[in-house]
Amino acid sequence: MEKFIDKDYIENLLAEAKRASEAEINRSLDKAERFEGLNHREIAALLASENPAHLERINAIAWNIKRHIYGNRIVMFAPLYVSDYCVNKCAYCTYNYNHQFNRRILTQEEVREEVRILEAMGHKRLALEAGEHDAICPIDYIVECMKTIYAMKFENGEIRRVNVNIAATTVENYRKLREVGIGTYILFQETYHQPTYEKMHTAGPKRDFAYHLTAFDRAHEAGIDDVGGGVLFGLADPYFEVLGLMIHNEHLEERFGVGFHTISVPRLCPGVGVDLDNFPNLVDDEIFAKIVAVIRIAVPFTGMILSTRENHEMRKRLLKLGISQISAGSSTEVGGYAKRRRGEEANPQFFVNDERPALSIIKELMDDGYIPSFCTACYRMGRTGDRFMSLAKSGQIKNVCLPNALATLAEYAIDYGDEEFKAKAKAAIEREIPGIMNEKIRSRTVENVEKIRQGGRDFYI
Repeated sequence: MEKFIDKDYIENLLAEAKRASEAEINRSLDKAERFEGLNHREIAALLASENPAHLERINAIAWNIKRHIYGNRIVMFAPLYVSDYCVNKCAYCTYNYNHQFNRRILTQEEVREEVRILEAMGHKRLALEAGEHDAICPIDYIVECMKTIYAMKFENGEIRRVNVNIAATTVENYRKLREVGIGTYILFQETYHQPTYEKMHTAGPKRDFAYHLTAFDRAHEAGIDDVGGGVLFGLADPYFEVLGLMIHNEHLEERFGVGFHTISVPRLCPGVGVDLDNFPNLVDDEIFAKIVAVIRIAVPFTGMILSTRENHEMRKRLLKLGISQISAGSSTEVGGYAKRRRGEEANPQFFVNDERPALSIIKELMDDGYIPSFCTACYRMGRTGDRFMSLAKSGQIKNVCLPNALATLAEYAIDYGDEEFKAKAKAAIEREIPGIMNEKIRSRTVENVEKIRQGGRDFYI
C-alpha cells in the first residue's frame, strides 16, 4: 500500500502554512462556511494563523455547523472495559506490561453485572475496550462479550449498539466483529509522528507503526464501514497530529468512498505509572479548543467525541465548538462500575476529570438547551458508511436524527428520570417537535412518543 503519512511533507506544509495570505485564509473560511469541508492544506493554514479575527471566525463557523447539521442533539455513550491484560509497552498507558498491578479479564457474568449497572444509568450505546493480549484476551473473547451484551434484555430495553475499541488486528478478525454486529470500530493512532510513535511504543505488536496505521483499511476490507479515528493529544506537535488525522481521513475517502464516521479528541491524562512531566507536547486549553473548532469545520459531517478526560467546564465549552457525542458516568477500569457501586478504590486506565453521575450530566445538557440522544437507529437501519454520509451531506439526516432523539429522550425520562427531569423532558419534546419540517415524520414522531408514554419502547425512524 502506498505510504500516505509522510513526516517530512507534513512538517514542510506546517512551515509553509505560516506564509498563507489573508486572501487564502478567507477563501478557506468562506468554503467552510458553506459546509463544504476543507482539505489538509487549507487546514494547515488555519492552524498556523495566530490572528484573533481568524480564530473568532473559525469558532463562529464551528458553532454554525454544529447548529445546522447536528442541531442541539448530543449523543450519549459509556465505555465498558473488559480486560487490562496487555503485551505492549506504551509510555502513556497504565496498561503498559511493565506496570505491576492486579490485572483482570471479566467473566461473562461480570460483563453482565457491568451492563446491568450501565443500563440502569439509561445507556443504550457502549464502547467496548480491552488491552492487547491475544493469548488471554483473543478476538473470540471480544465476540463473546458482544454476544453477551446484545443478548441481555431489561424491563426498559437493552444495549442497542456496541462500538469496539481494541488493538489493530487482521481482516479475518474484523469480519468476526462485523458478523456479531459491531457498531463503529474505534482506534486511535495515538500519534501520526512516526519517530514519536516509536519512542512511545517500545515493545509489543503496537510498535509496528504501519500495521497500526492501516488497521482501518483492513476493517473496511472486512465490511466494517463505520470507523472512528483519533489521536492522543499531548504526545507530539498537536498541529502535526491534526494534519495526520485529516490526511488519514482523505486516504479512506479516496480508497473506500467514506472517511471517519467519528473523530475522538482525547488529551493525555495522568494515570498510575504515567507522569505528565515526561511529555513535553501537552496541549493547553486554548490550543485544544482551537483544534476542536478547526476539525469541526474541516469535516462538518463527521461526529466528534469527547470523553470524561475533560473537566466539566471544558466539556461545556467544547460542545459549542462542534462536539456531538459525550460519555457520562464513565469508569475507565475493568469491572469499574461494580467496584464504584461497592465503594471500592478505583484503579483506572486514566483518571477522569468529570466524575458527575450520568443523570447530573444529562440534566445539565437539558438545562443548557441540548437534547440528550440515546439513538442507535442508523446502525440498525443500515444507515452506515457512505449511506450515512450521503444523507448527512444532503441534509436528509435531520429527518431521522431529531425525531429519534426525541423518542429516546421520552424513554429515558420515563424509565430513569426523576420528576423534575420528566417535566423538563416533556417541555423539551413539545418545544422541539414543531421544528420537524416533514409533516409525515412530525406526525410519526408524535405517535412514537405517545406509544412510549403508553408503555412501548424502541420506536424509531
